[in-house]
Amino acid sequence: MAVRLILTPRHPLLLASYPVPSRATQFRRFAVQNCVSDSGESRKLVLEVKEKLEREYSDLPLGRNGRDDEEMILWFLKDRKFSVEDAVAKLTKAISWRQEFGVDTLSEDSVKGIAETGKAFVHEFLDVNDKPVLIVVASKHLPAVHDPVEDEKLCVFYVEKALSKLPTGKEEILGIIDLRGFGTENADLKFLTFLFDVFYSYYPKRLGQVLFVEAPSVFRPLWQLTKPLLKSYASLVRFCSVDTVRKEYFTEATLPAIFKD
Repeated sequence: MAVRLILTPRHPLLLASYPVPSRATQFRRFAVQNCVSDSGESRKLVLEVKEKLEREYSDLPLGRNGRDDEEMILWFLKDRKFSVEDAVAKLTKAISWRQEFGVDTLSEDSVKGIAETGKAFVHEFLDVNDKPVLIVVASKHLPAVHDPVEDEKLCVFYVEKALSKLPTGKEEILGIIDLRGFGTENADLKFLTFLFDVFYSYYPKRLGQVLFVEAPSVFRPLWQLTKPLLKSYASLVRFCSVDTVRKEYFTEATLPAIFKD
């Protein structure tokens, strides 16, 4: 099956060139990062972002994951190295996307049909590093059969569900893509880039690592096409065996059932 590479100019992972900041700008950002070492300084920046969003983007929703969600604002400030302007720019896109995508309306019932394929699930236990675990069974992903919109909804619903399981003090989740039985009929470059795009644009620094388990040779060409698009996110990927998953990421009691055989 031929894999089509679809590039759109708005894809944040595909932007080849950004303005290179001047030395002065770089110095200011460095200084800000180093001065934001206490809650008082970070609180000031959170309020600055919050006020700017209220003043310039009053049409954005309020509440959890809205323009006044201080926890969300702080997270995006950290992601943007405490640059207020950069955080506001990324936040407005993320909040608008959540509203347009209907993230808050997703539920077990709304994704039930596609979830029954068993192509993905959130594991009931944390890994040994106390990270929630999102597992994708690649052999059950059939892009020629399944509705891509439903696939995207399922993806976002499970990302939200995994994040809701974060223990206090933990910030990242573990992604596991089980590639056993993967064939050309499962290849979906567009969805794979969508998955990483979601984390890059809307859930920055929430994805700690991605395990590609037992990748067959047929998967390698797809990865070679995808890897350059992911840039720094490609460094989160680790190719490994089932045995590695068993020994390094779970205990006997917490090991996902699909890796027990």
